[in-house]
Amino acid sequence: FMNLRRDRGALTLSFIVPIAFFSIFAGIFGSRGGGMNPVQVAIVDEDQSAVSRRLVEALQNEGGLRAETAPSAAKGGAATAPYDSRSAEAAVRAGDVSVAVVIPRGFGAAPTGFGSGGFSGQAGAKLRILNDSSDPVGAQVVYGLIQKAPIQSMPDVMASEEMRMLDRLSGGLTSGQRARIDSSMSGLRAYVEARRNARDGGAAKGGAKTEPISRGIISADIRDVVGESKKNPLVAFYAAGIGVMFLLFSASAAGGAILDESDSGTLDRILASRVTMTSLLLGKWAYAALLGFTQLAVMFLWGAFAFQVELFKHLDGFLIMATATVLASSGLGLMLAASCKTRAQLGALTTLVVLVMSALGGSMVPRFIMPESLQKIGLVTFNAWAIDGFTKVFWREEPVSHLGPQVFVLLGAAALFFTIARRLARRWEVA
Repeated sequence: FMNLRRDRGALTLSFIVPIAFFSIFAGIFGSRGGGMNPVQVAIVDEDQSAVSRRLVEALQNEGGLRAETAPSAAKGGAATAPYDSRSAEAAVRAGDVSVAVVIPRGFGAAPTGFGSGGFSGQAGAKLRILNDSSDPVGAQVVYGLIQKAPIQSMPDVMASEEMRMLDRLSGGLTSGQRARIDSSMSGLRAYVEARRNARDGGAAKGGAKTEPISRGIISADIRDVVGESKKNPLVAFYAAGIGVMFLLFSASAAGGAILDESDSGTLDRILASRVTMTSLLLGKWAYAALLGFTQLAVMFLWGAFAFQVELFKHLDGFLIMATATVLASSGLGLMLAASCKTRAQLGALTTLVVLVMSALGGSMVPRFIMPESLQKIGLVTFNAWAIDGFTKVFWREEPVSHLGPQVFVLLGAAALFFTIARRLARRWEVA
C-alpha cells in the first residue's frame, strides 16, 4: 500500500478504473429501460394487394421497428429503387439491415392462418423473414410485431377471414345471416378507417402501447441468411472481439519494457550509442506487432481445429486484418508506455483504456444491443473497426476489397499512436 500511495498516478487510476467500467455498462444496459433500439427492417411487398399494403403500413408505424421499403437515399441524392427479394437478402448479408420481410404473392387472398392452411380453406402464403443470426433478437421481435398487426391494424381483415371460414364449415349461411354479417363488417371497416385517420392525425402525441394477444395468426418462416452454413457461427462471430481485447493487453505489456530499461539505466546506455530513439521505438513496435500477430494466429488456429472457425477458407482476409490490427494495438501499447513513469501507472492505465475500448468497441458486448449514442461513440475506438473487419471476413464472407475502410482506419490509428509515442519519448532523450 505504501508503494501505491507514493505513486499518485497509479493510486488515482486504481479508483478511476472501476468507476469508468461501471459507468459504461450502466450506460449500455441501464439506459435500455425506455425500450430497445428500433430493429432495422427491409420490407418487400411482392403481393401489392390492399391487405399487404395494410401490413406494410402497420409495420412502418411500429415504434420498435425502422421499416423501409427501399434503401435510404443519400442526402440530396436521387430516390432509390424499392427492395426486391434479392436486394433485401443482400442488405441483410451486408449488415445494412438486421431483418428483411418478404410478403409473397397470394398473401392478400389468405392473410391469416395456422399451420399450412388459411381460414379461407386455401393454403396461406407464408411470409419469409430473412435474418442475420448474429442478431438473434431482431427476427423474433419482427415476428411478434407481425402477429400484432392483424389484431391492432387489420381487425376487419381478420374478421372477414373468420366469417369465410364459418361459412365454409357450417355448410353455408342464410341470406339474413349474410346481411347481418355484411352490416357488421361495414361498421367494423368504418371503425378501422376512423382509427387509422385518428392515428395519422395524432401520431406526434403518442399513445398507449398495445401488446399482441395471440400468436401464429400470420404464418411466417424465419431463415438465417448469414451464418446458416457455418458449423459454429457464434464462435466465428465472437473470435475477433476476444482476440482484439487480449491483443491490447499483450501489446501494452510488451511496450512497457522501455520503462524497465529506463529504471535499470539500460535505456541511457542504448541512447548513448548510435541507436536513436526513433529506431529504438520502431524496433519495439515491430517486436510487439510480431508477438501480437503470433498470438492472434495461434488463437485462430486453435479456433479452426477445436471450434471449426473457417480460418483457411479466409486466410487472405485474416492476414490483412491481423496485420493492420496488430500494428494499431502495438502503437497503442507504445503510446501508453511512453505516457507513464512507472509500471504501476502503466498497469492501471492499460486496464482502464483496454477495458473501456473493449466495452465500447464491441469486444465484450455486441454493439447492436447498445444505444445508438454509444454505438457512435464506439467508432472512436479501433476495436470497433477491427471487429467490423474480422466480421466481414469470417461472418459475412465479403471479399478483401471490402476491407478498405477498416484497414485505412487501423493503419491511420497505428501511425497516430506511434507519432504520439515518439513525442512523449523525448523526455528520455533530454534526461
